[in-house]
Amino acid sequence: MERLKFLRGDKTIWAMICLLAIASFLPVYSASTNLVYTIGKGSTLGYLFKHFVHLGIGLFIAWFVHKMHYEKFKKFAVLGMPLVIALLVYTLTQGKTIGGANASRWIEIPFIGMSFQTSTFAFIVLMVYVARTLAKLKDTDYTFQESLIKLWLPVGAVLIFILPTNFSTTALIFAMVCMLVFVGHYPLKYLGYIFAMAIAGLMLFFLLAKAFPGNKLFSRVNTWVSRVENFTTDKPGEDDYQIEKSKIAIASGKIYGLGPGKSVQKNFLPQSSSDFIYAIIVEEYGLLGGFGLIFIYLILFFRFLIRSNKAPSLFGRLLIVGLGFPIIFQAFINMGVAVELLPVTGQPLPLISSGGTSIWMTCLSLGIILSVTKKDDEIAADLKEQQQREEALQRLIEKEVAVMNEEEFNEEANVNQQKINDMKYSIRESLKEEINTEGDSLVNGQNPMNAVLNKK
Repeated sequence: MERLKFLRGDKTIWAMICLLAIASFLPVYSASTNLVYTIGKGSTLGYLFKHFVHLGIGLFIAWFVHKMHYEKFKKFAVLGMPLVIALLVYTLTQGKTIGGANASRWIEIPFIGMSFQTSTFAFIVLMVYVARTLAKLKDTDYTFQESLIKLWLPVGAVLIFILPTNFSTTALIFAMVCMLVFVGHYPLKYLGYIFAMAIAGLMLFFLLAKAFPGNKLFSRVNTWVSRVENFTTDKPGEDDYQIEKSKIAIASGKIYGLGPGKSVQKNFLPQSSSDFIYAIIVEEYGLLGGFGLIFIYLILFFRFLIRSNKAPSLFGRLLIVGLGFPIIFQAFINMGVAVELLPVTGQPLPLISSGGTSIWMTCLSLGIILSVTKKDDEIAADLKEQQQREEALQRLIEKEVAVMNEEEFNEEANVNQQKINDMKYSIRESLKEEINTEGDSLVNGQNPMNAVLNKK
């Protein structure tokens, strides 16, 4: 344990994070052959290295964030909400289309060439903002109108800008916010009003989609409707191919699996390294591997429950619930899609699926949760380290200032010395001129005294 002093917070959560990260390498390496041979881009080692870099950056984010005190995230959430809404508006209006349908979920990071899914970042900022607002409203008597402005107006703004391109993420965010406000003792009567308003807003959105079918904002509606119809009525559709291949992969795995790297369906199953990676895991590692992965997520879930009950404040408790539970729900949604318990949603498997944004935002959430789970001695150790860094920085600044002052002093001394030297030089030149002037009155270059003596 002495070697793990640099890791604060719940050690079981840290262990599960590392275990999931390690377990992801072989499935990603195996499933990436689909991208190599069907798309014809890159190599399996290249995709493995890319996944390694994404995980490395993600774990660093978790470590860096967990060193901070969780109360600081209140300010970040307030400042981050306008930024998040601006990013969502830009993402929605940038005009990217896939197959003629609006799928503007990503933006390109300048100078890097990497894509970033803004909705996942917006989700984290929104959950922290909701937790902060609920903790602030807890000890006050507020009306529904006040909560509507302070709490639900920012939530509605975020959901409105995500809905046109990603219905499943919008539904997940709304469900998680409702769960969080329920845990935060928000009046059930007010929550009922919100449900009614949400249903009315969704119906209005679908009516507008029917009225303006050619508008780019509503181009994904037909896809959502067809997916639900295909799922509920077994009507043939474009998602059937993915589901059938996923079920074949799961059935082929049986109990012990075909073995690492021996999946057959990875060559035919689209998104085998991201949305349907659970099917590849079961095919290669069998039901034992599939249930083992479920067990790890369940351990995380129970640690979140335990730590939320031990949280030092309501804000900390809401942070763990609002950021931890969605990770578990997202994992089970991904698994449910693979076995056709749920319609296709496009949700990745946290810390397992390839993809930078998903990994980074999951690690950011886990870092905030670990920050809440730190003990008093660990918080004191972090404060001591911070104080030592500040003192070291202050010493460095003082040293630089001393060097600068010394350089200025030396420069000033050199200037003064130069002035003295110039004065000496000027005096010498003046004396020389006087001597030369007196010399002009001499007789044959004699000294004036000699001239007087000779005159006598």
